[in-house]
Amino acid sequence: MKDLDLEVKKVESRVLSDYKPGPDAEEESRYFVRLKGTLTPREARMTGWRIDNLAALAACLSVIVSKQGKSERKELEEIIGQKVGRWRAITLTDAFLRSGYLEEDEEGLVKLGWRTRAELDLESLMMLIAESKPKGVIDPDSAETAEASEEEDAAREVEAEGLEQDQASTDA
Repeated sequence: MKDLDLEVKKVESRVLSDYKPGPDAEEESRYFVRLKGTLTPREARMTGWRIDNLAALAACLSVIVSKQGKSERKELEEIIGQKVGRWRAITLTDAFLRSGYLEEDEEGLVKLGWRTRAELDLESLMMLIAESKPKGVIDPDSAETAEASEEEDAAREVEAEGLEQDQASTDA
């Protein structure tokens, strides 16, 4: 399995809501084979998931993790709905529940599903989300670089105008 970049992942039975241990066993676990590394963007396209669906799933997972493991379904649908529309948000939430990435209890609270724990590296996902910058936010280090770059661009423009004027006077 190492040559195929796969690993065995143990998922506790308490996480698997649809899995009940047998009569002769107290607590059993399930074992899954999953990808050890990451997919390239080209490989990710071949999984059958659209990028906006994956983004919606990542948003749901991050909200649930940030709220200590549980969130209201309506809240998740509102957050996704801001980007993809209300009806699509409802459809996506249903799809995540059916596929096992999310689980919903009797009270309407949504939590992480067995498939999320089996397939995803939540720690890495949360680090990537935490390190990402919202659109429109400027990093102070990159702002200094941008200012320096703007000054260099202005100097080049002045130099280019000077060359054009010299060329014009030579042509005349």
